[in-house]
Amino acid sequence: MTAAPPARVALRGDLLDFTAAPAWGDVDPAGVRFRADHWLLIESGRIAGAVPGDQPPGDDWLKHEYPGRLILPGFIDTHVHSPQLDVIASYGSALLDWLDTHTFPAEARYAEELVAREGAARFLDALLAHGTTSAAVFPTVHKVSVDTLFEAAQARGMRLIAGKILMDRNAPPELVDDVAEAERECTELIGRWHGVDRLAYAVTVRFAPTSTPGQLAMAGRLCTRHPGVYMQTHLAENRAEVDWVRELFPEARSYLDVYARNQLLNDRSVFAHGIWLDADDRAALAGAGAQIAHSPSSNLFLGSGLFDWRANIDAGVAVSLGSDVGGGTSLSMLRTMADAYKVQALRGERLTAWVALHAATRGAAHALRLAGEIGSLEAGAVADVCVWAVAVGSVAVQRDNLARGLHARLFAWMTLADDRNLVDAWVAGIRRA
Repeated sequence: MTAAPPARVALRGDLLDFTAAPAWGDVDPAGVRFRADHWLLIESGRIAGAVPGDQPPGDDWLKHEYPGRLILPGFIDTHVHSPQLDVIASYGSALLDWLDTHTFPAEARYAEELVAREGAARFLDALLAHGTTSAAVFPTVHKVSVDTLFEAAQARGMRLIAGKILMDRNAPPELVDDVAEAERECTELIGRWHGVDRLAYAVTVRFAPTSTPGQLAMAGRLCTRHPGVYMQTHLAENRAEVDWVRELFPEARSYLDVYARNQLLNDRSVFAHGIWLDADDRAALAGAGAQIAHSPSSNLFLGSGLFDWRANIDAGVAVSLGSDVGGGTSLSMLRTMADAYKVQALRGERLTAWVALHAATRGAAHALRLAGEIGSLEAGAVADVCVWAVAVGSVAVQRDNLARGLHARLFAWMTLADDRNLVDAWVAGIRRA
């Protein structure tokens, strides 16, 4: 169990969140809620409301003043690999080579409890240091990697979604298990962790090529037997991967159809990447209420392709953001947003700061069915809140001084900022970073 938060905390600064999804390309949408110089009131770990800065709460409130700082909901990373911090910034591979050369050796080490425990703590502390307070995480195939990750998240009071990776073919022997063993371990982990404090289990299929039809069917059974669990996997990240899936599953219409045939497409499904999809795939995703966890830094670094964000939102598909470390190059969701802008620019589109920020806060919360808990500064939400300096360093300060309008300031912040801009991170009303 985590420590109890202070009874009453008040944070003074410039509050920013969303009341509605911003439209594509609109730099002045009605759904942006900016409250300059306000007190954010937190009682027993939840947001109680907000009042103007010249109306301070009483002496029974613990007050923290952040003049000129932004106060936002903590970021939500919907796709990230905890053990892959060990291989971040490794040279020279496309996706399938990357797995064999870098990812699988790193994940094999997490069979050892000490490695898994130290790795979980390092990973979660690094998330918090980058302003991410909630995440959907891939640990490894090892049960101990899941237990230690959940234990560490519970100790920090974080909202975490995770599950044992499922692989029973096309991977090193030390990283595969059989269907019966995997089902037994997943069932035990669901019973131990799902719904405990702020933790949730995700049936975690690495990707279709590393699961036999029998294992995919078992994963679908787990989702059916345990209502409320999530499902997370990879989808259509790389063309060679898509071709491989076609060879392995010739009966399926598409890569997505492999999952749909096994009851793995639902409103709690998080599909990482989703670059190489067609209109029928997007319609199926939208119809199921599933989401795409767009991972732009990884897509650029591994040369996987350019995600068509606008086609997905036009089709009604929810789009959130994932750092995808270690294929991605930073745990910072700000760096991830900046790379998302570059991906869209290469497609001839322009991603506003509002669409990007919404996807990392309220939009992700809605897609995860957690809008009442995280992603906003609404009264009643858990007080996962981060305080940011808009500009750090002479160049950024000058850029901020010259910016005209709120979007211009926030776009420059999104483009130039990183973990150095984080002032404080509060998780359920407790200052954690």
